[in-house]
Amino acid sequence: MERSNVDITKLQIGFGGLKVLENLDLHVDASEFLVLLGPSGCGKSTLLNAIAGLIEVKGGQIRIGDRDVTWAEPKDRGIAMVFQSYALYPRMSVRKNLSFGLKVARTPQGEIDSRVGEAAKMLRLTELLDRRPSELSGGQRQRVAIGRALVRHAGVYLFDEPLSNLDAQLRAELRVEIKRLHARLGATMIYVTHDQIEALTLADRIAVMQGGVIQQLDTPKKIYREPANRFVASFVGSPAMNFLRGRIVRNGGPAFIAGDVRFDLNGYAFRSPLSDAPAVLGIRPEHIEIIGSDHPSAVTARVEMVEPMGADALIWCRLADGTAFSFRADADAKAGAGDVLGLRFPAEAFSLFDDQSGQRL
Repeated sequence: MERSNVDITKLQIGFGGLKVLENLDLHVDASEFLVLLGPSGCGKSTLLNAIAGLIEVKGGQIRIGDRDVTWAEPKDRGIAMVFQSYALYPRMSVRKNLSFGLKVARTPQGEIDSRVGEAAKMLRLTELLDRRPSELSGGQRQRVAIGRALVRHAGVYLFDEPLSNLDAQLRAELRVEIKRLHARLGATMIYVTHDQIEALTLADRIAVMQGGVIQQLDTPKKIYREPANRFVASFVGSPAMNFLRGRIVRNGGPAFIAGDVRFDLNGYAFRSPLSDAPAVLGIRPEHIEIIGSDHPSAVTARVEMVEPMGADALIWCRLADGTAFSFRADADAKAGAGDVLGLRFPAEAFSLFDDQSGQRL
C-alpha cells in the first residue's frame, strides 16, 4: 500500500472577508497518524477539507507525496476520506457499498473481490457482506464507511470526526479498531476530532488548533505534560487542569505566591530566564497528593465536595483565599465536605504561564 507524506505551506483559506486559515504550515510524515484537535470553529475540518480538495484555497501549497495537488481534483489526490455521516448507499449491500468506487474506477473484478475481502476481514464485516445498511448497527455502518475508504489503497486517509455520532461504548470500541488498523497498515492518517480522548489514544502527534492557528504540534505525552500555552493546558485533560493566579518571586528561592500560599518552584524546568512577574500556575488533578497537614511542605485546603468516580474520586477544595481546585484520590480516601486536608503540590508537575500572553514559562 502506498504511503504518502503531506506538506502544507503558507495555506490561506477564507470565505468572503472572513479569514479561517492564514499562512498555516504543517508537515505529516508518511505512515504517521496525525490528529487535528480543537473546539468547534477552530479550522480543523476546513484544513482537512482543503487537503481533500473539497474547498478552494486562496493561497499557499498542498503537496501529497512528491506532487503539488493544491489545485488538483479530489479524485486525483490519492486520498480516501471517511465522513462524520456514514454516507452509505441504502439500497446496496455492504459488498456493493465497498466495491462501488472501485467499479466506477473500472478496477478489474478479481482485484475488486480481493480488496473487498481483505477490508471485510480486517474490519470483521465478512459475515455482513450481503446485508443492507438498514440491517446494521451504527458501529457496523461506520466500519463499512471505513472499509469503503480502505479498498481505495490510498496514499493518505482522512477522517472527519467519524465517531461523533456513536454512543460512548461504540466510540471506545471503534477507537481500538482504528488504532489496530493503523498499526496493521502503517498508512498515513489525518484525523479530525474535538474529543481529546480520541486524540490522546490514537495519535502519533496532535496538532491542537484554535482560531485557525496550530497552538502546539507534538506527541500526546508532551502536549499533556508540557502544554505550550494556557489554551492547550485547559483544552487537553479531563478533569481539566487547575489554574491558580499569583506571581513568581525569586527572593528566598524561586517560588509562586498565590494569596497566602507559597509554592516552591525548585524542580520546575523554566523555558526562559526567571523573573519576578504575575503568572498563572497550572497543575493537573492527578498530581496533587494528600499528605499530613503538619508536613513542612503541606498546603492546607478545605474540602467542599467529593465526586465518586468508581475507581477513584474527584475531591473539590478551596484554599484560604477562596481559590477552587480539584484533585484525584483513591476511591476509599477518607475525605468529606468540611474536612481540612494537607496537600502536596509537586513542582515537577507544574505548568507556569505568562499572565498576559498565556505562553508557557
